[in-house]
This record gives sequence, structure tokens and C-alpha cells, in this order.
Amino acid sequence: MNAIKKARQIITAAPESDDAKTLARLVLALEAEADFPLASLYGLELSTFDLALDMLKEWRLDRYYARKGKLLDVSYQVNVQASH
Repeated sequence: MNAIKKARQIITAAPESDDAKTLARLVLALEAEADFPLASLYGLELSTFDLALDMLKEWRLDRYYARKGKLLDVSYQVNVQASH
């Protein structure tokens, strides 16, 4: 199971828990490309801390693939224009 999906399950299962609140704040900060206090990760249970690190890795990869998609789209448009 990927970390982003597992984080969603933790947040929805117990939204009032400190771990869920921290994960939710991390997600919002990542999406907004905003600052996030890393020290708050130290308050997580160890398994949730590991999950947060995995989530950061996945988020970074997803951003890469999103940019790759944009590159493919632009490349396709240029190719179509060149063939006309």
C-alpha cells in the first residue's frame, strides 16, 4: 500500500488523533508548497513518522511525474504543430 493512501486512511479513521492532525498539516503544506515545522514529526509514533518520510518521498516522485506529464503535453503540441 502506498504511503499517501495509508496516510489518508489514518486521517479518516481517527481525525482527532495527534498523528492524523500532523499528517493532515503535512499534506496541506506539501500541496501548498508551504513551510512545515519538521520538529512536529518527532511527536509522531515511530510507525507514523516512517510513514511521513515515505509520504515525502512519494510526494516528490508524484511532483516529478506531474512535471513529466506537462513536458509530454508540450512536446506533443509542438509535434502536432510541426506536422501541419
